[in-house]
Amino acid sequence: MVAPNVKAETMRLMDRRSALEAEMDAIIAALSAPGGAGITGSLVDAEGFPRADIDIPAALAQRRKLGELRNDHKDVTNKIEKNLEVLHSTKLTRNEQSIPRSSGISAPSHGGLSRNDPMEEDLVTRLPFAMIDDIADGSPAALDGLLLGDEIVKFGSVETGGRLQERLVSEALSNEDNQVSLLIIRQGSPMNLTITPRKWHGRGLMGCHFRIL
Repeated sequence: MVAPNVKAETMRLMDRRSALEAEMDAIIAALSAPGGAGITGSLVDAEGFPRADIDIPAALAQRRKLGELRNDHKDVTNKIEKNLEVLHSTKLTRNEQSIPRSSGISAPSHGGLSRNDPMEEDLVTRLPFAMIDDIADGSPAALDGLLLGDEIVKFGSVETGGRLQERLVSEALSNEDNQVSLLIIRQGSPMNLTITPRKWHGRGLMGCHFRIL
């Protein structure tokens, strides 16, 4: 069957993308550390001589590797998006085939997931679109159970599509002081969670940052 094979391939691609992100994060941390060369910026001093305070060959190698990893990350992400389209298309086809022609019921014209078919829902919902890459101590996100590295599959009404960062902010603002249901993946396992966006002593309503995958 096509869908299970595509799903398996997509999960492998997700693992690959996570490995790439971990490698990129390590390089960024090294370049951004005190005394580091920085991700960008000149490697020569004001007089045009190579900077004596850094290892220039190592910095060049790290920057080059980071560029290669970013290109690989983009390629993997594009493959994941194409597989998602296949999975959505497969689900729509199966839904249409499951409706008797004599029932008089029109086939759904949208890509919403069926709540009555957990196997079909699982094909898509296990694929996260964002990851928590920063979370403040004592923030609503931390107090309500989110952890650094949690991958977001669903945040309220936000799942996949365009303008994800903007839609996440809008979802939080429109649900201030109300519970928002989340589906996350933590260390490879799916989990349901609720968070209540609310004012606190820090910035925003949740105190965390979503990195779009």
